Amino acid sequence: MCGVFLLSYVCHPPLVQAIFSGDPEEIRMLIYKSEDINFLLQDSEKRTPLHAAAFLGDAEITELLILSGARVNAKDNMWLTPLHRAVASRSEEAVRVLIRHSADVNARDKNWQTPLHVAAANNALRCAEVIIPLLSSVNVSDRGGRTALHHAALNGHTEMVNLLLAKGANINAFDKKDGRALHWAAFMGHLDVVCLLVSQGAEISCKDKRGYTPLHTAASSGQIAVVKHLLNLAIDEANAFGNTALHVACFNGQDAVVSELIDYGANVSQPNNKGFTPLHFAAASTHGALCLEFLVNNGADVNVQSRDGKSPLHMTAVHGRFTRSQTLIQNGGEIDSVDKDGNTPLHIAARYGHELLINTLITSGADCTRRGVHGMFPLHLAALNAHSDCCRKLLSSGFQIDTPDSLGRTCLHAAAAGGNVECVKLLLSSGGEHNRRDNCGRTPLHYAAASRHFQCLETLVACGTAINATDQWGRSALHYAAASDLDRRCLDFLLQSGATASLKDKQGYSPVHYAAAYGHRHCLELVSSYHMLHTYLMETRFYFFLQAYHGHAQALEVLLQGRGEVDQGDEAGRTPLALAALRGHTDCVHTLLHQGASPRCNDRQHGRTPVHLAVMNGHTTCVRLLLDESDAADLVDAADSQGQTPLMLAVAGGHVDAVSLLLEREANVNMADSHGLTALHLGLLCGQEECIQCLLEQEASVLLGDSRGRTSIHLAAARGHASWLSELLSIACSEPPSLPPLRDQRGYTPLHWACYYGHEGCVEVLLEQKGCRCIDGNPFTPLHCAVVNDHEPCAALLLEAMGSDITSCRDSKGRTPLHAAAFSGHVDCVQLLLSHDAPGDTVDESGRTALMMAAEKGRVAALEVLLSGADLSLTDKDGNTALHLACSNGREDCVMLILEKFSDSSLINATNAALQTPLHLAARSGLKQAVQELLSRGANIQTVDENGKNQLIKPSELLLMSVCMNVSSAAAWSRSHDSKSLLQRIC
Repeated sequence: MCGVFLLSYVCHPPLVQAIFSGDPEEIRMLIYKSEDINFLLQDSEKRTPLHAAAFLGDAEITELLILSGARVNAKDNMWLTPLHRAVASRSEEAVRVLIRHSADVNARDKNWQTPLHVAAANNALRCAEVIIPLLSSVNVSDRGGRTALHHAALNGHTEMVNLLLAKGANINAFDKKDGRALHWAAFMGHLDVVCLLVSQGAEISCKDKRGYTPLHTAASSGQIAVVKHLLNLAIDEANAFGNTALHVACFNGQDAVVSELIDYGANVSQPNNKGFTPLHFAAASTHGALCLEFLVNNGADVNVQSRDGKSPLHMTAVHGRFTRSQTLIQNGGEIDSVDKDGNTPLHIAARYGHELLINTLITSGADCTRRGVHGMFPLHLAALNAHSDCCRKLLSSGFQIDTPDSLGRTCLHAAAAGGNVECVKLLLSSGGEHNRRDNCGRTPLHYAAASRHFQCLETLVACGTAINATDQWGRSALHYAAASDLDRRCLDFLLQSGATASLKDKQGYSPVHYAAAYGHRHCLELVSSYHMLHTYLMETRFYFFLQAYHGHAQALEVLLQGRGEVDQGDEAGRTPLALAALRGHTDCVHTLLHQGASPRCNDRQHGRTPVHLAVMNGHTTCVRLLLDESDAADLVDAADSQGQTPLMLAVAGGHVDAVSLLLEREANVNMADSHGLTALHLGLLCGQEECIQCLLEQEASVLLGDSRGRTSIHLAAARGHASWLSELLSIACSEPPSLPPLRDQRGYTPLHWACYYGHEGCVEVLLEQKGCRCIDGNPFTPLHCAVVNDHEPCAALLLEAMGSDITSCRDSKGRTPLHAAAFSGHVDCVQLLLSHDAPGDTVDESGRTALMMAAEKGRVAALEVLLSGADLSLTDKDGNTALHLACSNGREDCVMLILEKFSDSSLINATNAALQTPLHLAARSGLKQAVQELLSRGANIQTVDENGKNQLIKPSELLLMSVCMNVSSAAAWSRSHDSKSLLQRIC
């Protein structure tokens, strides 16, 4: 940052040079001469003079510029304000000046970092002390989810960490990857910060999304001091992949950490989720040689196999760790151990071309004739991967060269496919059969042609390989060459060597068809010179679309010769031009336009033009070509069948270059699709930040509503885009005299949406606007929205900003936020509301309290909280108590909890409007335990409802329940007398 300013300021206007010179008098003179105080510096960051003054930390000049009209909250290209710059320079005086003139302490840059984040990262302790008292929370997170505490810990600023903790920073806050401050301090090796965090209660065994503990992170970066400290706290757990700290240290070659962990007692043979032990990692890692020795010397099993059967010796073979392979063999490593594919370490070494390892394995007795994957020998794998020196080593072991694998392929087939002519010559000179066919009838020549290995073709043809031999599908080597050869060398050689151009496979396709299908112009021209092209052009429609789709422009030119109709569509109505535009094949688009193709054709499915299709995938050059056509300028605003313009599709896809081009061509930024969504709406829905910036620079309206009345501000709040929400609100406030009412068609405000989805950052931004600090719009308030979805932090912010009175707000059915929390059973929210004196006995339109709602919905935990001091005798409009509702809805846990808290026994036989008792309802719901408890508490079994009927429909069930009761006490026997009489009458 410093270098950019200092190296470039001499190129800037006099005002900026005066600021860097620290000359207030010169600045006053320039301002007096009407020098623009808010002009943007002509650099890539678009900074103002005030940014420069703040960066220098010059309080006097900073105040002078502000008093002369400089915008105190101006943002540069990265959305950094002067306050961000002053804090980064650790200038307390400049910070105080800016704040005194209303600098926004909550301003966020493009990474969503506030001045406090910058202060924490730069150890600007005094600046942080100035800023923190002005903040509602020190736990605001940036785009990566990191708080100021994360930044302070990452950079090892112990005093800053101490300050933030003293000011209420959440010591266990986690970022978007669930990393805590302790993880970052441990990774960077800041022992003092680690000790401080642990002493202040940081969770030492916390895990990020990969299951890494702080010990894992310290071990991975070799922070031995931190590792020792954490080991003394007795933590050593596996991560999400089953890797212990020892695995991680071995993987990263941290031998000092490995030694420390082993001394501590770490399990040297602990497998991870895939069965790999630390020894596997040490065998494979770049710097793991010492780690491997430590493990072997401490009893690690050298023959342990992972779930896919790989031993540590396999791992050395993969990565060519020659010295480590010797160590393993000397310590008893099994030479011919096989993995799940049947491959031995020798197979693996041959595949990767590790000649020294092959020599060591053969010398140690490895079996060269052992079959591996697909029945291949090590020689197959060496030949296939073009390792001629390895082939020579393996051949010297006396191997039978023409032995096929399970697919009938010999080593010569593999060498021809691998393309190393030295391998081919070596195998031929050793007696390899050049006309040998595999199980599909292919000779080595087929493989060489398909893989475009010219020298191998030459060698095989020279030794007499049948050039027109066909496989089981009737394809010759020429067919394969026509399909794959880009520079036609192989094809030309085969034709000159006598290959037949008119030879057709079993489906009737000649090499011409293959050349056309794969779009090789030179091949198409070459083969057609041997085989008349006009006979082929009668069948080209399919291939015509194929060339456009796959971008074979040169082949397309050949096919277009003599063809007049270029706008004929496929089944979906897409023309060749549309397909080429969709795939971004600029050359094909240019060729088709030159041949008269129209950019105005719409497809059948979505009504989209080639411009729509090109812009969907960000093919800006194709878009430019299409719009440059003389009759296509108006296509910039053409709408498809959904009303979407190219600009909307470009924004939704995040194609910034295409957006810039369309705006340059004066695309309408405020057009709406059939759902009323503008490009700005779509940008926010899809999170396309750079596109949003482009649209705002073109003054896209932030107040236009979609078909549901939702503005872009609503969508920013709903999607959690806090920084954009702040930007949009500032724009909205600058348009009319004040912030207009922001309600969608259902009366929901952006605050409703932010609370409903639990976006704390957005709630904070909205509450900073005075116009948003009210209960407005739909009576289902933002507080209702927060608690019904268990977003307790959002609810806490609302209560802090608006006061406890909002707990009494009612929705259209008379329900308070406490009803909403009880309905969903969110205990934290219930407790929060009660701590703010939420009225517990308030009833809704049906006469039900929050407690009744919890009982009805079976929310046991919430019910337990609400039962404290509650009046259980309250009834709803149907005369139901909470006990009635729990019984009627089959909520047995709630019934038992209510009975446990019962003090008024008269409520046991209370009747509702239908004269039903809790016993009636419990029995009807089949609540055996509840019925037993009610009977034991004196429930009257003979009560009848309003129709004069006893609701115990199945007396036999009642008998069973009463027999199962605890009848050990005299009281229970006396209470069961009526039941016995009823039973006698029934019998």
